[in-house]
Amino acid sequence: MTGPTVWPRQPGTTAPTLLRGVYLPRAADGAAFAMTTYGIPLLVLATTGSAGLTGLAFALEWLPRLGAFVVAGTLVDRHGTARVLRAACVLRALVVLTAALLLTIHDAGALAAVLVMVLAPVSGVLTEFSYVAAETAGGEASRTAGGQAHRVQSVLLGIDQSAMLAGPVVSGLLLEHGGPAVMLSTLAGFSLLAAILSPRQRLHPIGAMSEKSGLGAGWRTLRSLPALAWLVGGLLVSNVAIGLLQAAMPVIVVTELGRSKSDAGLIWSAAALASLLAVTSARRAIDRWGLWPVGTAAAAIAATATLAVAHADSYRGYLLLIAVLMAGEGGLTVVLRTMRSHLIPRDVFGSTLAVTILLLLLPFPAAGLLVAAIPPSQLGHAVTAAALLQALGLATAFTRLRTLPAASS
Repeated sequence: MTGPTVWPRQPGTTAPTLLRGVYLPRAADGAAFAMTTYGIPLLVLATTGSAGLTGLAFALEWLPRLGAFVVAGTLVDRHGTARVLRAACVLRALVVLTAALLLTIHDAGALAAVLVMVLAPVSGVLTEFSYVAAETAGGEASRTAGGQAHRVQSVLLGIDQSAMLAGPVVSGLLLEHGGPAVMLSTLAGFSLLAAILSPRQRLHPIGAMSEKSGLGAGWRTLRSLPALAWLVGGLLVSNVAIGLLQAAMPVIVVTELGRSKSDAGLIWSAAALASLLAVTSARRAIDRWGLWPVGTAAAAIAATATLAVAHADSYRGYLLLIAVLMAGEGGLTVVLRTMRSHLIPRDVFGSTLAVTILLLLLPFPAAGLLVAAIPPSQLGHAVTAAALLQALGLATAFTRLRTLPAASS
């Protein structure tokens, strides 16, 4: 699991192992990613006390990521994953430390509200750059691993889910008991650790960019692969419900249920644990029963859980149902990654990957805007509508997938 890779290296240097070159930087950056994604909206709510601004911050955190993804991919191709990862992590650390210092001086009022609202998009952009760099390094490690590629992806998925398990609850606890400065300083610490751990070698092959690269080529490839296109379409609709729940959960738990910010973080940590277990089970189930049956079961679990969440009225109910929902989403993620690796040609893999990620991210900023626009008392109705849409989208996608050979193998 930690054998040497075949990445290019400078004369007189030694190629990093998977543990040193990929897994450890990925773990540190994953922790910062999780704290940014879930901790910043909690920080906005704690600072402003406004459900509308919390939803707006969620949207502002995600909107720039859509454009940043394309730019980040180009920079990684040009400068290598290690350099981009280090730069993004150092800049993110500087940004959040500056915000922590300013919030210590101005812990309330209009200036504090402006600071946390600006922090959301800036940290979101930098987090996307570090994510693309880390994901590209992991993809290259999988390709160079040959027949052991599935083991590399297994470890990477485990790292991601473990980070999502710890990140939300750590953010909530630090914010609850230490305040904004402690939470942001911890986030900066993980960012700097990822930069330090990132090896000096270029972890991405050096060479001319393919003439087929670009979002246009990726879009054409996706359209030429019906099985992948239907799956991405179903998950796009499903992410409307997931994004709405992520954006609304701090408001629901803190404002509507009267629980603490750490309780809000605990919900997503429990969900990450359920997703981690589901990822492990799904891989084995796919080997035994195939993609379509496992995907259909995961889709049914996710849609049913979302419908139930819309009618939950207690903290325990939200905790359990969100965990079940994300278990289903974990199974769907395994199906998506498996199908992508099987179907996308290598020479357009990066471009097609970029298109699929962009499509799947679109619902998240829209969900934040929706939470900002509607009263907290109406969030339950919005979740119900999103759940019905999710059920319809997943049912349509997997009904179509049943007839396609690529999904039934």
